[in-house]
Amino acid sequence: MTEQQSGFPRRDAEGRIRTLGDLVGVALAGLVIGVLALVLFDWAFALVGSGDFGRANGWLAVILPAWLFWDDFRAWQFGAARVVAALLAAAVGVVAGLVVAGLVAGLPPLASGALAATAFTLCYAVVWFPGVRWLARRTG
Repeated sequence: MTEQQSGFPRRDAEGRIRTLGDLVGVALAGLVIGVLALVLFDWAFALVGSGDFGRANGWLAVILPAWLFWDDFRAWQFGAARVVAALLAAAVGVVAGLVVAGLVAGLPPLASGALAATAFTLCYAVVWFPGVRWLARRTG
């Protein structure tokens, strides 16, 4: 495989992310940016009297990681491997996120949702990356 670009995350010639570390690193960076944006917006709304701070839905922080996952999904050839891997990764990620949200239910929605989004992001990446590669090899 030849490298398509010299940027980060590193991608192969088909545009797929090359390493799990790159996928997790960029996904977590996107998650942090999403959380910071939510904190900023929530703080601004609280400042102008449109509600209490911490009441924004922290799950929204998953937008940038989901965009990255979608981009990697699109880079794989059409077929069952990518669909099955994505569905399995999404199911594991959502369940993990809901479990974490339930465990920290006493926190404000911004904090509990951000922790749940973190669990989703990590679980999705860890299941998706090896899963799609293993299924693609098995289906030829």
